[in-house]
Amino acid sequence: MLGGLLTLTAIALADALFNRSIHAFRNLLFVVVAGTSCVVMTGLPEVFLPGIPDRVMMLLKASLGPLSGAIALNYLGVWLGGGMQEDLLLHRITSWGSSTLLFSAIVLALLATQVSSQEFHPLLLATAAANMVAVVLGLVVSVRATALGDPLARWLVLACACLAAMTAGLYLRGLHIAGFGLGTWISTAAVTVAYFLMATALVIMRIRQSRQLARLASLKFGADPATGLPTGSVLLSKVEHAFWRTARFHGQCTVVCLHLRNLYELGETAGHGVERQILAAMAARIHRAAGFRCVVGLYHPRCFVVVISADKRRRFVNMTVMRLRHLVADPLSVVGLDGARHDFTPLLGMGVVTLNPANADPLDAINEAERDALAQESAPQHASEYATETRPGDLIGATGGHGL
Repeated sequence: MLGGLLTLTAIALADALFNRSIHAFRNLLFVVVAGTSCVVMTGLPEVFLPGIPDRVMMLLKASLGPLSGAIALNYLGVWLGGGMQEDLLLHRITSWGSSTLLFSAIVLALLATQVSSQEFHPLLLATAAANMVAVVLGLVVSVRATALGDPLARWLVLACACLAAMTAGLYLRGLHIAGFGLGTWISTAAVTVAYFLMATALVIMRIRQSRQLARLASLKFGADPATGLPTGSVLLSKVEHAFWRTARFHGQCTVVCLHLRNLYELGETAGHGVERQILAAMAARIHRAAGFRCVVGLYHPRCFVVVISADKRRRFVNMTVMRLRHLVADPLSVVGLDGARHDFTPLLGMGVVTLNPANADPLDAINEAERDALAQESAPQHASEYATETRPGDLIGATGGHGL
């Protein structure tokens, strides 16, 4: 048990030094205080350090348990994201409970400095009662959070069950209750390590969830969360600005739409949600092919938009379209919900529309390019892969779309 706690302490210390976040330091403080409390109750310090004063051990045994309970309840309220606006009962249990336990730890520590070693047994019994109150409060909070729909709280209930067994076993050991032997102590050591492992894992999972929410909240308005590409009105404004900028230099704009028709194909086998990995990979490939000069956006989940500004020689346009053809059509590998890797081959239609940006409408241009992309999905391949056809239009001259 000591080895497991020391390992978890080392991991928590490394995490705190590496991430330097308040959550990591809270986790480190909890593991150190609660772990020390567990080790103190086993009697190992008296074995390893026989010269340690009895008064020091009495002080540690009386105060560390309620103190770790106060820290655990306080952090539990933070972990649940609780507050008066979330659930008033959870907020009251965690805040008032942690304050009461902190006060109990101070009182018990003061009493431990006054009583003799012969009178310490009733004080230790009061400490055990305070810790069991903390366990009950934690169990009530986790059950209520589960009922309110927190998906991680159900695992917290299991962790609290291990905490109850751990607390009972450790204080049976510390109070020297007769009738319990080696099997009880082995079980206590096992549930202690299990509790700390589950608590650490739950903290890490909740930190990841919080970071993801923070990342999503920090996205600019009008950005797709999976790719970070502009969407909606933000995309249209960027396209309009590219048209205006190109018109100033009397150039031409080419709007390319890439329609990914099999985006949701792996949903049944790899699990729903892998499309986010596909979109992120496709966005990276399109950015790589288009470079930093082009506007890249997501018109809707199946349709990427690239706006290329160029002079009338169009050499840059043709090279960019060729790079798009080669890069985006390559197979890619995604990780399913089962942890296995799945191969995905993009099936795309490419619509290319070249226009005079001085009198073009961004929405009309994108819709025209998307119609060409949809038409090319079912059309036969051209004899020449890179051949282009140009047809006139009222506002735009459309360069024939190309199927991939």
